[in-house]
Amino acid sequence: MEGNTFNSNDAYSVSLLEAALESVASAIFVFNEEGNLSFANQVARDLSLARHEEAGLMKVVDDVKLAALDGTFQELEFSLYGPPKRDFTIRTSAPFGNRDGGVIVTIEDLTTRNQLDIIRRDFVANVSHELRTPIGALGLLAETLAFEDDASVRHRLANRIQNEAFRVAKIIDDLLDLSKFESEGSKNEDEISIVDLALDVIENINPTAENASVKVTLEAGEGDFNIVGDPIQLRSALTNLIDNSIKYSEANSEVIVAASEEGDYVVISVTDHGIGIPQKDLDRIFERFYRVDQARSRQTGGTGLGLSIVRHAVSNHGGTIEVESREGIGSTFRIKLPRNRKGDEK
Repeated sequence: MEGNTFNSNDAYSVSLLEAALESVASAIFVFNEEGNLSFANQVARDLSLARHEEAGLMKVVDDVKLAALDGTFQELEFSLYGPPKRDFTIRTSAPFGNRDGGVIVTIEDLTTRNQLDIIRRDFVANVSHELRTPIGALGLLAETLAFEDDASVRHRLANRIQNEAFRVAKIIDDLLDLSKFESEGSKNEDEISIVDLALDVIENINPTAENASVKVTLEAGEGDFNIVGDPIQLRSALTNLIDNSIKYSEANSEVIVAASEEGDYVVISVTDHGIGIPQKDLDRIFERFYRVDQARSRQTGGTGLGLSIVRHAVSNHGGTIEVESREGIGSTFRIKLPRNRKGDEK
């Protein structure tokens, strides 16, 4: 081997090249000048042996190989509609710059990239929509206020402006929290009493509960409810979860926060006796800006980000969150947190 050139007669060079191709995330097929397969890396072999839905992809590989052997090299996109939908880019090239040396077919899986693009576009669209509504209302209310002489009407308009400004601030605060939780993970390593944290959150949120005529109670038996984690993130998660339960509860009902132990895990659940969540929505409630009841959420000032914040905070602590719900009966959110996150065990 000289410089960056591999000697095809050098067994070590050939082995090194094959090892490099095996480490590539794309599928690589190498065909000789007769169209027979000379080499396929692991990703390519997996596609070749995959289930029947990949048969269409392998048919495209065969078609582009034959076209390349006839001198037509291509780059095209191909999708498998699953479910789930998967997107690929397929390219053909000549190993030595001409078709006499055979054909290389590479397949790049674009599924994750395309999904992230969709999520990003949806996120920008949702943020724009969520902010446009209160900002538009602020402009209209301010314009009306400027020409209103009635003191009582002016007072009412001023209150509306204050509420809309609070709504914008809440959206921005939730976006900042969500961005921080997603990018930083869980940074603090403090010993936290889940019971003490829950009591503090309940005390702070009681004015909201009283305004909604909802009672929030804590149930916790004897035991060790301490975990290692980030108190800011866990406080935010529990606050959003309890606040969400209050908003979707009927007046004169109760939200129960319960702490329990399961081996090396602490479990905290939040149960309400509210309107419940339709079965079709359960898989989507942790998505950003997803609302089960659009009208009620806007009426109560919800941003649609609370449950997404909860999910990320719990995930950052190596925990899980589950939800059980029945329409007209209520919902239970159950957070399970390890006492020590992975890598912290002694």
